[in-house]
Amino acid sequence: MPHTKERFRLFAATYIILVRDGKIFLLRRFNTGWMDGKYTLPAGHIEENETVRQATIRETEEETGIKIKKGNLRCVHVMHRYSLQPSGVSVRVYIDFFFTVDNFIGIPAAIEKECSDRGEWFPLDNLPDNTLSYVKVAIENYKKNIPYSEFGWQ
Repeated sequence: MPHTKERFRLFAATYIILVRDGKIFLLRRFNTGWMDGKYTLPAGHIEENETVRQATIRETEEETGIKIKKGNLRCVHVMHRYSLQPSGVSVRVYIDFFFTVDNFIGIPAAIEKECSDRGEWFPLDNLPDNTLSYVKVAIENYKKNIPYSEFGWQ
């Protein structure tokens, strides 16, 4: 019997947590059509035929200009997230991977201007009020060494 029902589609994204001297680097979303004006971590979707680490390195360089070696990445949190989309009707379910890195080359900045208009360092214990709520939760979990969480589920 042929399978007629469309299969569930899971989305995957990766994030980099850059921390220096008690401060965390965040980007302000701009011109994306989803949560513009909110702060987030440098992040992006994982592409076909790309590992999570490869995606983290690529997205970090595209968004911030810094270079990371694969061996320097450390996965610190995974989030299973229920995300309402801009229409307010459709939903996406994500698995989000959060990495940190101690050594990188360059100075992070908001260089992908079609997605973010500002990159700034904020005290790790005093995030901007307009930080995406699930990103705040992931950062708190990172600080508490909690490896897994779920967000947005009823």
